[in-house]
Amino acid sequence: MSQDTKVKTTESSPPAPSKTRKSPPVLDPSGDYYYWWLNTMVFPVMYNLIILVCRACFPDLQHGYLVAWLVLDYTSDLLYLLDIVVRFHTGFLEQGILVVDKGRISSRYVRTWSFLLDLASLMPTDVVYVRLGPHTPTLRLNRFLRAPRLFEAFDRTETRTAYPNAFRIAKLMLYIFVVIHWNSCLYFALSRYLGFGRDTWVYPDPAQPGFERLRRQYLYSFYFSTLILTTVGDTPPPAREEEYFFMVGDFLLAVMGFATIMGSMSSVIYNMNTADAAFYPDHALVKKYMKLQHVNHKLERRVIDWYQHLQINKKITNEVAILQHLPERLRAEVAVSVHLTILSQVQIFQNCEASLLEELVLKLQPQTYSPGEYVCRKGDIGREMYIIREGQLAVVADDGITQYAVLGAGLYFGEISIINIKGNMSGNRRTANIKSIGYSDLFCLSKEDLREVLSEYPQAQTVMEGKGREILLKMNKLDVNAEAAEIALQEATESRLRGLDQQLDDLQTKFARLLAELESSALKIAYRVERLEWQTREWPMPEDLAEADDEGEPGEGTSKDEEGRATQEGPPGPE
Repeated sequence: MSQDTKVKTTESSPPAPSKTRKSPPVLDPSGDYYYWWLNTMVFPVMYNLIILVCRACFPDLQHGYLVAWLVLDYTSDLLYLLDIVVRFHTGFLEQGILVVDKGRISSRYVRTWSFLLDLASLMPTDVVYVRLGPHTPTLRLNRFLRAPRLFEAFDRTETRTAYPNAFRIAKLMLYIFVVIHWNSCLYFALSRYLGFGRDTWVYPDPAQPGFERLRRQYLYSFYFSTLILTTVGDTPPPAREEEYFFMVGDFLLAVMGFATIMGSMSSVIYNMNTADAAFYPDHALVKKYMKLQHVNHKLERRVIDWYQHLQINKKITNEVAILQHLPERLRAEVAVSVHLTILSQVQIFQNCEASLLEELVLKLQPQTYSPGEYVCRKGDIGREMYIIREGQLAVVADDGITQYAVLGAGLYFGEISIINIKGNMSGNRRTANIKSIGYSDLFCLSKEDLREVLSEYPQAQTVMEGKGREILLKMNKLDVNAEAAEIALQEATESRLRGLDQQLDDLQTKFARLLAELESSALKIAYRVERLEWQTREWPMPEDLAEADDEGEPGEGTSKDEEGRATQEGPPGPE
């Protein structure tokens, strides 16, 4: 009994929960982790591209630091192996969605050329060390096949950095250094093959004082290669065929290098000029125009100072053109992150819907005013409102000297003139003179843009008009009687419009009835005409009657009776 009980208890007990192992996450190819891993892979790839060739051509460098090279070699191999693992855990986009299924990621990766190159770069060619010895680093030249990761890392950095043109120049200088470095290593190897000191072209005999040191050997070779590839300075003439081939190859490489450098530098300069033209207006055209039109020197100086202020202080006046290629929603988010704080400070825009403020942010136009320049004058028609982003403006008298108040950053003015508020005693006219004290950066919002946005938000328009009315009441610039009369007039006008709409509907109904009766009468007349045509079609002609009388054939009455019956039957009715 006890054994059976034990067996039943064992069978009925639930199995112990097993610990689930979490699989490594899938990397987003556009994410930060993948980007930093690419930057990590730059070091082993650059190590193999630079040091491996140097070790193969300078035996003293290989023999003197063998242990360090072995450690660095197998550390780079370990990073290469980890890079393959990362590739198996890097997702890809399919129809705009990141694929995280590791089975699909693996099957896609193994079918690419990148997988074959990655495997070839990790082939264990070091096993040949057993036969040839550890001082043959040329066996590891297959590590160069991982160079595409270096180019990918450079491309990602160029798109992420805030200074892409400077990065392009630095990348170009690095490529030039690598080419000269490789050429210097080949020059030293060729000199050793031909014999040191055999002629003036090859590397001097190391037996000479100073030329036996490793540093001197590399610097001399690097200097000689720089002279050849830049085609500057005098180099010893070649004496043997191998030297001639080497010089011809270097000259061709130099021509190609010059073309690459000129093209890259031209591209960088063009991109810089294009960026400046996109951010800042072209002052050369304005200067030429003022010269042709003989504008006075004082005004011309003010215009030039304004352009100079924009470029020195990095002021942007055409944000809309710069952000025009972004999707509308992304463009709105960028504008909101930059300007929403300033727009929300305006009293009439407070407590408005977030979507309304996002629409308004896209309508803001940056403007920069010079010292002493009037933003608006008393009596001008108000077509826009202004928000002060930076600088100070003065409310001045008509003489332009007496100051009543000073407006600073975060303040606004002209908001009442762009909202049609009934009873506004000032109408849409400016009530003050506002002049810029120094250079002032403002945001301008036009009445048309505000009206366009508010047409989609009628409730927000009512709220904003209520806030504007409260502001006018505090300023004693709201005529309540005029407002009431205007409201009554508007209601009467709306009532008349509703009456006219009703009368128009009645007229349309009567016209529809008349049209229906006309169509019915026309149909009846058409039917009667068709019936008459059918009846007259069977009537005998006068010539036929005369012939019938002359012949006097029997059965005439019968035919006439048949014709009469056919005539009485008439045409078929309309379908």
